Amino acid sequence: MKKITLYTLTLCCAFLMMTLFSRCTYRNPELTAETNSIVKDSVTQMAAHISIDVSTHGPAAWLNYFENAPGFFMASDGMLVFKDYPTAKSYTLNTVVKNFKKIDLNWKNLRVDPLTATYASMGADFHEDITLANGQNLSVGGYVTATAHFDGTRWKLRNMNWAIKAPEKAAH
Repeated sequence: MKKITLYTLTLCCAFLMMTLFSRCTYRNPELTAETNSIVKDSVTQMAAHISIDVSTHGPAAWLNYFENAPGFFMASDGMLVFKDYPTAKSYTLNTVVKNFKKIDLNWKNLRVDPLTATYASMGADFHEDITLANGQNLSVGGYVTATAHFDGTRWKLRNMNWAIKAPEKAAH
């Protein structure tokens, strides 16, 4: 009878583990043209609804589109603004709604990249005309990127990153 060495046993175990892991890895099939189209259309509709709702109902409407999940976060200009949904909700309801009387939000050049049937990346130029509580008007623009997630009921934003353009200087 042959004696099995520790080296041989280790090689056999390593081969078995590699075989099992290579068979068990997740392989995301490429999206069908139909699913790709459905995801693009759905996320585009979500973006349109965000613009309408925020412009009509004010900044609290954003909370209807932020995903209330542990993975939610928002960044702006290289800084983490909201580490999670509770932080976003608290700041929006306790600060933003008190300081922003009205926001008119418009998207341009919206791009949607379906990643799976339930996740998509989106990006767009944005422009906001903001009326502060004291009557002062601000115009803010830039580019936003986000990951949209279909939670089983509707599309929501899992994370966002805003890049604000510097205000244009007046010509002298």
